[in-house]
Amino acid sequence: MTANNIYYISMAKLFKMKYTTEIVIDLPLNEFIRKFDNTDNLKHWQKGLVRYEIISGKPGAEGSKMELHYKMGKRNIVMVETILKRKLPYEFHAIYDAKGVHNIQKNYFKEIKSGQTKWISETEFQFSGFLMKMISFLMPGTFKKQSLKYLRDFKAFAESGTSVANS
Repeated sequence: MTANNIYYISMAKLFKMKYTTEIVIDLPLNEFIRKFDNTDNLKHWQKGLVRYEIISGKPGAEGSKMELHYKMGKRNIVMVETILKRKLPYEFHAIYDAKGVHNIQKNYFKEIKSGQTKWISETEFQFSGFLMKMISFLMPGTFKKQSLKYLRDFKAFAESGTSVANS
């Protein structure tokens, strides 16, 4: 193996990011899933979501695709969700693709005690394109911070009805 090969392997790992976030929601698992598994609730915990549209498959089924439109500051972001695994109430895995970003989300849910659900989210980002690679290199914490914000916003919505819509 030459030094050049080692360099390319290192660069490939550089533009990939993996981390896990988790949160405890004060709701029984069945009630948690009822709120989580309702696309009309997305706007209440995903700040900036403008609209969504099913583009293929049966809504919510494995293999189905949904287009999500976000307004984040002055930027408009369109991403496509593809559901990989749907084993509710315990697992939900999906891929989210946007310009320059491929995001694999593996979500696990478990009732930890009566009336509480733990949500564990394993996230992997893969970046392409110069701009997204540079952002991931210069500001890697931004992605984990945003993931944690979604979990916290879901907690606020699920437990007390606090919505990020129109905020």
